[in-house]
Amino acid sequence: MNTPELGLPMPVPAEGLPARVRIHEVGARDGLQNEKATVPTAVKAEFIRRLAGTGLTTIEATSFVHPKWVPQLADAEDLYPRISDLPVSLPVLVPNERGLDRALALGARRFAVFASATESFAKANLNRTVDESLAMFEPVVSRAKGEGDDVRVRGYLSMCFGDPWEGPVPVPQVVRVCRALLDLGCDELSLGDTIGVATPGQVTALLAALTEAGVPVSALGVHFHDTYGQALANTLAALQQGVTTVDASAGGLGGCPFAKSATGNLATEDLVWMLRGLGIDTGVDLGRLVATSVWMAAHLGRPSPSRTVRALSHQES
Repeated sequence: MNTPELGLPMPVPAEGLPARVRIHEVGARDGLQNEKATVPTAVKAEFIRRLAGTGLTTIEATSFVHPKWVPQLADAEDLYPRISDLPVSLPVLVPNERGLDRALALGARRFAVFASATESFAKANLNRTVDESLAMFEPVVSRAKGEGDDVRVRGYLSMCFGDPWEGPVPVPQVVRVCRALLDLGCDELSLGDTIGVATPGQVTALLAALTEAGVPVSALGVHFHDTYGQALANTLAALQQGVTTVDASAGGLGGCPFAKSATGNLATEDLVWMLRGLGIDTGVDLGRLVATSVWMAAHLGRPSPSRTVRALSHQES
């Protein structure tokens, strides 16, 4: 039984929520980078093509990092030309100028840098302090923006709500790095709950502090992990504060290879189900999305962790 065809979930709009949300799909990059086995390039390309066929308009494609850091994404040069004709936005992660050079050579126009709100994670992930990492990103962002008015740069900020080494992360600390990334020239920031410890009150408090610091909510996206089952609740709290960009991963793939306590990202299907029930438009065909995640789960040799995928496809545990 395909419940969406029966009109489920029933749309019941709630006051104060946006009419439309843009989903920033991260399954092909943030999802697959955490797989133990390397997924063949042809399968990755087909995955992205299928995701584009669901109505998703932003699909993060890959990362131009050194292969020894993330060997699962060592095929970036081979993958990107296979998908560059798609009529969707295809952001790529570039950790430094060398990564930017590689991406520019293939015609990429959407880029992302990956910063940390905490010193411990900056050291673990980038082998630099927070300020040293920001200094490293400055020429990356400025050079990318210098490529033309159509170029966009996103700043990922991890450990915004809790750090496995440092514990709770003070709000002013997060605000400082957010302001620094915007000052570098980033067009958008993604607030990451890398180990999934955030709760809705914390999300509300951070977004309020960012607004007070002059960070426009239109420049913010949220990226929640579901370690403690809070990802959808945290997303709703962000929507109530005016956020309209939400990161999610098809089938709930992914985590973070540099934070071992991190589990899967918010599943795109679970997000679409909730947003549909709230009467919020995403432009995503849920049936096609579920079919895509079932297809990828078969390639990975395990069922999708997404509850919506399991409910609509009758996958067994």
